[in-house]
Amino acid sequence: MSANAAAAPAATNEAPAKELPLPQALRQDLRLFDSGSGNDGGPTWAIQDPASNRFFRIGWLEYECLLRWPGKPEEIAADIEASTPLIVDAEQVSDFARFLDLHQLALPSGETRQRVQKQAREPGWRHWKWWLHHYLFIRVPLIRPQRFLEKLTPALEPLFSPLAFYLLLAASLLGLILAARQWEHFTHSVLDSLTPTGILGFVLALIVSKTLHELGHAVVATRLGVRVAHMGVAFLVMWPMLYTDTGESWRLRSHRQRLAISIAGVSVEMALAGLATLAWALLDDGALRQAALYLATTGWVLSLALNVSPFMRFDGYFILSDLLDFPNLHERAGAQARIWLRRKLLGLNDPWPEDFAQKTRRSLIAFALTTWLYRLIVFLGIALMVYFFFFKALGIFLMLVELVWFIARPAWSELAVWKKRWPEVQMRRRQIIYGTLAGAFLLAAIPWPFAVETYGVSHAERQQLVFAPFPAELVALRQGGAVAAGEPLAGFTTPDLLARQSQVAASSEALERRLAGLLELDGGVNKQLALTQRLDEQRTELRGIAEETGRLAIHAEFAGQWRDVSPLLRPGTWLGVREALGVLVDPQSWVVDAYVEQRLVDRIEPGARASFLPQGGVQALAGEVLEVDGTRSPRLPHPMLDSRHGGYFNTQPDGREATPSEALYRVRIRLRDTPSEIREMRGSVRISGTPRSLVWEGIKGSLATLVRESGF
Repeated sequence: MSANAAAAPAATNEAPAKELPLPQALRQDLRLFDSGSGNDGGPTWAIQDPASNRFFRIGWLEYECLLRWPGKPEEIAADIEASTPLIVDAEQVSDFARFLDLHQLALPSGETRQRVQKQAREPGWRHWKWWLHHYLFIRVPLIRPQRFLEKLTPALEPLFSPLAFYLLLAASLLGLILAARQWEHFTHSVLDSLTPTGILGFVLALIVSKTLHELGHAVVATRLGVRVAHMGVAFLVMWPMLYTDTGESWRLRSHRQRLAISIAGVSVEMALAGLATLAWALLDDGALRQAALYLATTGWVLSLALNVSPFMRFDGYFILSDLLDFPNLHERAGAQARIWLRRKLLGLNDPWPEDFAQKTRRSLIAFALTTWLYRLIVFLGIALMVYFFFFKALGIFLMLVELVWFIARPAWSELAVWKKRWPEVQMRRRQIIYGTLAGAFLLAAIPWPFAVETYGVSHAERQQLVFAPFPAELVALRQGGAVAAGEPLAGFTTPDLLARQSQVAASSEALERRLAGLLELDGGVNKQLALTQRLDEQRTELRGIAEETGRLAIHAEFAGQWRDVSPLLRPGTWLGVREALGVLVDPQSWVVDAYVEQRLVDRIEPGARASFLPQGGVQALAGEVLEVDGTRSPRLPHPMLDSRHGGYFNTQPDGREATPSEALYRVRIRLRDTPSEIREMRGSVRISGTPRSLVWEGIKGSLATLVRESGF
């Protein structure tokens, strides 16, 4: 939603304002509306600029100035003091004059006329400079929906009744309760939908959800008598998103009405998500249930994660601004935070831009600092997204523009003010600032042994998994417990192998008898060679059968604990080669197979200290790194680490194996202590990394990126 509004703020004291001649008259096309009362109880008005469809909120003082415009500041101030209870000086009138001139609300003076003419001569969207400055956010109006909305709004009037609200609320709560009862099925359905077809379904659901979202803004605005100028598509870093221009909502006297317009989009989207959740819980598997899953997921996730945030100029910001009846929240909070920084860091005694109670001022400063940090993270994320989603040359260029224009430029503007005011800073405070900066650089330059944190599975270093050597009948199975080396663990038999052994043995005996009688017959010597060869073949086959028969008896390869024996297995049961009978483990030696991302693996060396904390445990087990694989793991051998089984790593199914979604390298760690439970356990791993300097790592990473991407 777009709400173009501004207040008439006092001077921010960033630099002495240049004296401007007062405009001779206001523009004749401006409109003035009564906006009710402000937070302090005083009356407020809104100035509409039809040319730009922007609204400027002013207070009692500014309104009295408009009534006496034009004139000299001293005369206007004196007349206001004589006619009203307000105490005014000429500087306040001059500040308001500068505000009018800055926003082109008055007939232009010489300097303002030059600025307007310069802006008019700019090439606009046909020039590369326009795209350089506007590629982050571009709005394209598509329709003027006022007539359609005036016909649609009366038909939707029943949806604004209390009964409809309570029915929607009950349906949403019921859907959430039913979905929570089958939460694992819901989450697995979402993960299983991450296919090309599923992603297309999510995109279509997003289009439907966002269309209804914007329609909610437009319908509520029309219902409250606000004209919707246009609706269209906005491009956020080339990503399309719908928008609705409800800027005229600032004509409304009640901030509760403006709040209703601001919250309408999120309300519609969450109502749609609630109904879709209920539909998913009640429907049988099929196309309709899958469509409900798409609508529910996009509605809940995007409404709560994106739209509700007040730190960007999305719905959350306007909701908070209307809820507090505090227009220009970002700008006014930022002005307070800048003055606070100058007071605290530089020791300057600049006046506050606006007078607020101490509690309100602290809240505004905290909100501004949080907003700056949030935007820093978001803009860095957008820069990386631009870098990875566009081809190399354009990606690097747009990433640099993003970093310079939206992060470095605002910081540099404030630092320029600090530089200009630096002579006013006391010498002792300068020394503290220089010392702090030097100390921070020194700390960043010193190599520090940062730890590498990841996840892994602990298991016995020596273990013997027992399976049937081939499909066979179980004849004996040892019960679990301590086992000495060489003791039998399981025995099998197979009638086919026994029959084959008897057949080959009988054939061998027959050949031996024939060989014994050949010497007494004429020509027997000639047949002896052929029969001897056949006899050797039978004896070789008999030895092979004996070896196969020997595999039917499985013995312990080492002394240890025989565990995980199924109580359901009984002699006479036929088993396949994939059904485990048990596992023999050596409880004296334990290792951990940890898996580390590619960007971190070069920080780990054999012999480094490590620790393993089992999931749900309270005491970490000490250990040391044995080896680090030089190649990435082609598969994830431990299913308990797979996110599909509650693990930590995302995988992609590849036949019967799971392939990690990102490059992972195995790091084997030997534990010095024995776990309390003799079983495989997953948990978190902490490994002491080689010392690294943040400064050097940053320089090396930047150079590596330039070298890697130099082949455009």
